[in-house]
Amino acid sequence: MPGANSSSLTPEFFILNGVPGLEDVHVWISLPFCFMYMIAVVGNCGLIYLIGHEETLHRPMYYFLALLSFTDVTLCTTTVPNMLCIFWFNFKEIGFNSCLVQMFFVHMLTGMESGVLMLMALDRYVAICYPLRYTTILTNPVIAKAGFATFLRSVMLIFPFTVLTKRLPYCRGTLIAHTYCDHMSVAKVSCGNAKVNAIYGLMVALLIGVFDICCISVSYTMILRAVVSLSSADARHKAFSTCTSHICAIVITYVPAFFTFFTHRFGGHTIPHHIHIIVANLYLLLPPTMNPIVYGVKTKQIRESVIKFLLGDKMGIT
Repeated sequence: MPGANSSSLTPEFFILNGVPGLEDVHVWISLPFCFMYMIAVVGNCGLIYLIGHEETLHRPMYYFLALLSFTDVTLCTTTVPNMLCIFWFNFKEIGFNSCLVQMFFVHMLTGMESGVLMLMALDRYVAICYPLRYTTILTNPVIAKAGFATFLRSVMLIFPFTVLTKRLPYCRGTLIAHTYCDHMSVAKVSCGNAKVNAIYGLMVALLIGVFDICCISVSYTMILRAVVSLSSADARHKAFSTCTSHICAIVITYVPAFFTFFTHRFGGHTIPHHIHIIVANLYLLLPPTMNPIVYGVKTKQIRESVIKFLLGDKMGIT
């Protein structure tokens, strides 16, 4: 087998095929992805800088937002430059170990993103249900520990992916019909039994995705109860408006995530493969691109901080 060690059936490299069936339009497909990536990098790095620079944004909500922005920009950077090399220069080869490293970071960071969204839901719960104790409950040490625990959870649950994938024999060739090294896409190239990979992948989805969604749902159930109990309609609107950006981020993240997860396992023969690949890329690009825009438009403090940063005191903002 070309590019493989015949004794161990471990390939030296894989070939990432891009979007199968749409090779002739790879350049055109790359343009919106490249544009979204530039927006994601500029928007998230700008948001991180703004939160660090503006003292008015030194609050738990914005610390979690900075963590989300860092996770998002790192996530799309692990895949998009390599994907653009495939589309523009036909550089499709990726080393076996490099593929495993990319796979680890993609899944670890997506798990981290889900965890940060859960922490942001808990932040909104404390802010609305316990406003007078908000800063005493969510202190800087608590925020740091919560962020580290979320990171540690992702690392510990995702690392076995690399071990399970590396143990498989690869005797069906080295072609991966994808733009990046996704766990199940790599496992499907193997001629060994990948059932353990599929079962463990499902377990991780339950332990991360379903658990986080349950926590988010419980948080918003409590938030709705607290908001509805407010006597003033204006107070109800003001309280719930602080959650709209986060709700948009949840929808942007989880809708393509669940589409990608379920089509990999249950819809492989009914959904065209190129649709699955494009949605899988949007899953990694859409949240990093849209989150800074959503928070910039929906959050008054960020809008004012951006204007203050760009125009100084000319707009009379203090």
